[in-house]
Amino acid sequence: MTAPPVPESAPEAAAPAPGGAARRRGIPGTGALRETGQLMTLAATTVRDTFRRPFQVRELIEQFWFVASVTILPAALVSIPFGAVIALQVGSLAQQLGAQSFTGGASVLAVIQQASPLIVALLIAGAGGSAICADLGSRKIREELDAMEVMGVSPVQRLVVPRVLATMLVAVLLNGLVSVVGTAGGYFFNVIVQHGTPGAYLSSFSALAQLPDLYISEIKALIFGFIAGIVAAYRGLRPKGGPKGVGDAVNQSVVITFLLLFVVNVVLTAIYLQLVPQKGA
Repeated sequence: MTAPPVPESAPEAAAPAPGGAARRRGIPGTGALRETGQLMTLAATTVRDTFRRPFQVRELIEQFWFVASVTILPAALVSIPFGAVIALQVGSLAQQLGAQSFTGGASVLAVIQQASPLIVALLIAGAGGSAICADLGSRKIREELDAMEVMGVSPVQRLVVPRVLATMLVAVLLNGLVSVVGTAGGYFFNVIVQHGTPGAYLSSFSALAQLPDLYISEIKALIFGFIAGIVAAYRGLRPKGGPKGVGDAVNQSVVITFLLLFVVNVVLTAIYLQLVPQKGA
């Protein structure tokens, strides 16, 4: 009885191709590019669905009230020391340069153009954005969003659009509050603590400030609110790892929002200073 034939060795084609492991690992940086593209896609989809019907008016009002309720008091309390620190620092520098009469204009412009939009955006991202991310993330892990898609309801139109619009509206309105409170705090500390002249403070402000300074402040607040809402919604729609992943997504959304805010603030400030001529003393 003959022995069964011995199977031949596997062909050379079965051997792993050179560079296959590298291709499986991917090119460094592709993950970040993919995440950026998906974030931009969500932003574009949100803008498009904003003009689609039906519009979720009730959801918008509820989210607006929630975001405003958790940010109004902290914003007012934070803006006072911000305005005080700016007024004290600018006043001290102005005294060294012998330009005490320009303290009011410089400090108020710093509060309105830079400090106020950033304070509003950071508070919205830290308080309202984290709550939005946690809410959407919990809905995702409970498969509520998948059920909405099965029923033909767009989660972006139903949930994301009202939340993003709410953060934008709250940011614009809250920016005015922070500007007023920060300016009042700066005025108090400059006049009371540094013994400045109230008339010089106000006259320097009217000499250096102009209406476009308020416009760019509100535009910054609007864009910052949009960024905070989009990033929070993006991370909330993509949690990984169950409930723990939701917590990680909240932390990631806050950190990513902070980084984007400072980058966008630099770009907007540079564009504004190039397009709008500044007033001379």
